[in-house]
Amino acid sequence: MNMFIYMPLLPEIMLSIMSMVLLMVGVFRKNENSYEIVSNLAIISLLLITAIILSGSISDGVAFGNSLISDSFSQYLKILILVSTIIILIVSNIYLKNIKLLKFEYIILILISVIGMMLMVSSNDLVTLYLSIELQSLPLYVLASIRNTSSKSTESGLKYFVLGALSSCILLYGLSLIYGYSGSIYYTDIASTLVDYEVGILIGLAFTLAGFAFKISAVPFHMWTPDVYEGSPTTITAFFAVAPKIAALGLITRMLFTALPGLVDDWQSILILLSILSMLLGAFSAIGQSNIKRLLAYSSISHMGFALMGVINGSIEGVTSLCLYLLIYLAMSLAIFISIIALKNGDEHIEDINQLSGLSKTKPINAIIISILLFSLAGIPPLAGFFAKFYVLYAAISVELYYLAVFGVLSSVISAFYYLRIIKIMYFEESVITYDPVSKRLNSIIYLLTAFVLLFFVKPSLFISFAQTASLALFS
Repeated sequence: MNMFIYMPLLPEIMLSIMSMVLLMVGVFRKNENSYEIVSNLAIISLLLITAIILSGSISDGVAFGNSLISDSFSQYLKILILVSTIIILIVSNIYLKNIKLLKFEYIILILISVIGMMLMVSSNDLVTLYLSIELQSLPLYVLASIRNTSSKSTESGLKYFVLGALSSCILLYGLSLIYGYSGSIYYTDIASTLVDYEVGILIGLAFTLAGFAFKISAVPFHMWTPDVYEGSPTTITAFFAVAPKIAALGLITRMLFTALPGLVDDWQSILILLSILSMLLGAFSAIGQSNIKRLLAYSSISHMGFALMGVINGSIEGVTSLCLYLLIYLAMSLAIFISIIALKNGDEHIEDINQLSGLSKTKPINAIIISILLFSLAGIPPLAGFFAKFYVLYAAISVELYYLAVFGVLSSVISAFYYLRIIKIMYFEESVITYDPVSKRLNSIIYLLTAFVLLFFVKPSLFISFAQTASLALFS
């Protein structure tokens, strides 16, 4: 057997083997050090896999009978997924120790979910699409409720599971209709049959996009997001906010552009509605929130509305803007979540926005960093968040969707209100809590991510070129 045919999937194969090995290590050691050993080995493994992809050693190609594909688009998204996971695992080593939740199963579940995400962005047919989504989702249901001493965590896991199962049924029904009317599961074959398509395939498209919308928490399939974000451990909330959404948007983009290019007018109409509703509801609903994790949940919903603009554009410029948006969104989201994790009093990590009162007086550097990140999330120039929104808005304008761009600007203005409210609480209200010293490791990660957000304007062309290279794969 020629092993080189599996080279395009080397990252997934390596991570699968390491997950099984680490599971055995955790099971057989059975002591308090098992978490630390498994975590360190997992981080090393993820760093090695990331380095292999970055080195260009992974060849473009297909595997398993054209069911999975490796190209610059999938590799770009895999790097974002792996980097976000590495950061989450490093932060988890500190956070889980504080909340006394050092379970090595936590690491294994994250790794298995990451394998699913990497397969999602490489899927090239309907079967691998669905199986990779389920491989990603099942560990996440457990992770949401892994803190079994907390009723909120248990509740969030249950809600996520029930609604996730419902969305999987909707998605599977949609995929079955597409298969039934096209006669194939492969993207390219489906595209070739859409010359004379029937109304049934449009119904399948609608159900499929509804299932996808749940995965990225787009309105009106967002109902799970605030409760799950609030109830889950904060590191898992940060993970939910970034990695699964990158994978889902990558999967959506590849499927729509490769399998359903002939239905572009139809799926554009559906995505425009999802984008507008997500941006507006995310912006308005966040205004009245007092829990910062719920506020960031609605913020992420709004950001997914912006990200969808890149898909809606339907061209290489749109996909480039999406790839760039996901990179910047990763840095902003992880930085703000880690900044919140870093603030604690004893064993209590802050979650209420009012607990940030007077932060500028007790921890001025942390207050400055959070302010920078909030301004970036709002899209204030010259921070990275401004460039992210600028390019997706430009993508909408370039295809004459002016009203979509107007809704985007309007939601940005609204979101600025609740971001500025947090800054006002930090700088103009009296301190109500004394914070513990921040871990040097956490500070290092926060400074690095914030520096990217702050200095992105110095050389944006560097990152734009990476995004363009990735997006070219879908149009070659």
